[in-house]
Amino acid sequence: MAVPTKEIRISRWYFGGIASMCAACCTHPLDLIKVHLQTQLKADLGMAGMAKKLLKSDGFLAFYNGLSASLLRQLTYSTTRFGIYETMKNNFSTPGQPLPFYKSIMFAAVSGAVGGAMATVRAVFVTIGQLAFYDQFKLILVNYFNMGDNLGTHFSASISAGAVATLLTQPLDVLKTRLMNNSGEGLGVAVKSLMTVGPSAFFKGFVPAFIRLGPHTILTFVFLEQIRQNFGIVTRVPDNKKQ
Repeated sequence: MAVPTKEIRISRWYFGGIASMCAACCTHPLDLIKVHLQTQLKADLGMAGMAKKLLKSDGFLAFYNGLSASLLRQLTYSTTRFGIYETMKNNFSTPGQPLPFYKSIMFAAVSGAVGGAMATVRAVFVTIGQLAFYDQFKLILVNYFNMGDNLGTHFSASISAGAVATLLTQPLDVLKTRLMNNSGEGLGVAVKSLMTVGPSAFFKGFVPAFIRLGPHTILTFVFLEQIRQNFGIVTRVPDNKKQ
């Protein structure tokens, strides 16, 4: 008896880089405003006020100053980490079967380490939070909540992955900021000082951090899924639901 099969589309290795570049085009104005807010001498303008000031003084194109550098970063960094992750996932998984979560984390960690030019710890945790957890959240939504492979699922999984990526990296960002502002303070002293306040000290500024990372994560996976569904490699895998 022939095994029932279904047709699916899988991502090409470079789709992640293209999706990340598309996302960068949408979120670059937010990053630019954030930089201006951080460098203003007097903290008298909020995000809306700074946006209005930039628009009035330099025009709409001012929101895209430095976009080429941002696109170059996504072209190199994101293409590498998505490419390695997708390649490992496609070569070390059983067709038609979900990839075990621990393997997703392993593959994402390797991809983040290679993608980050200096193999930074933050790059590893960002990639685990985004790629491994996105796949896991999507699997849960499709298999346990009967959601289809559609925009609603992609949005829900990506916003959850963005939250996890922020959660994983925020303690590192807090420590980095603490060390930069107190040059004479060692890592051990900084950790001990934060612990006196409590674990919540490591997640100070979580909301602004998520506002920065969340939209880019959401748009990256929404674009990636649309590219995959329209231009992905067509293959057939066993349809377990019909067996």
